[in-house]
Amino acid sequence: MKCTIMITALAGLGTSLVALPALAGSPTETVAPEPVIASPPPPPPPVSLGGDWGGFYGGLQLGNLDVDGTGAADGDDVTFGFHGGYNYDFGQFVVGGEFDYDFGDIDLGGAATVDNVMRLKLKAGYDLGRTLIYATAGAARVDTSLGNETGEFLGLGVAYQINDRFVVGGEVLEHRFDDISGSGVDADATAVTVRASLRF
Repeated sequence: MKCTIMITALAGLGTSLVALPALAGSPTETVAPEPVIASPPPPPPPVSLGGDWGGFYGGLQLGNLDVDGTGAADGDDVTFGFHGGYNYDFGQFVVGGEFDYDFGDIDLGGAATVDNVMRLKLKAGYDLGRTLIYATAGAARVDTSLGNETGEFLGLGVAYQINDRFVVGGEVLEHRFDDISGSGVDADATAVTVRASLRF
């Protein structure tokens, strides 16, 4: 009886010893890591195409003034001058005001001379990025050997931003002056100018 119990105990012990290495070496269940989903890269910053036309500016201009007056009071010559103004940029539309002054010495067929033209302008234009096209109108005052006279003008212009501060462009302006200083002389004048401006 004792022998049977001992054999049974030894057999149980042997079975346990055989099972231990199996349990000790059994691999643990591994959990695969969750895949990391990369977020898409941020979009590249927008490329600046210019188009910021707001603020103060000033510069110089060079052009030609062609005067067609009453009778033989006609003539044309080179003019040069300066301008300054301020623009408001509303996105696609730009409005502003400007003062400009042209010096000249234009002989009107011996009947008179034109010494200078001063203008107060209103401008309204369309923003195409680095290019601005605009219409302008306002009051002009001409100084002649017959005297001074105030008239009106209107015209078209274009400006192009070379960089954030430097702008070049051109204008064509049509003027009308009636009865200059009571002399009975009327005059139409066409000004064509090229301009260079610095933005502040």
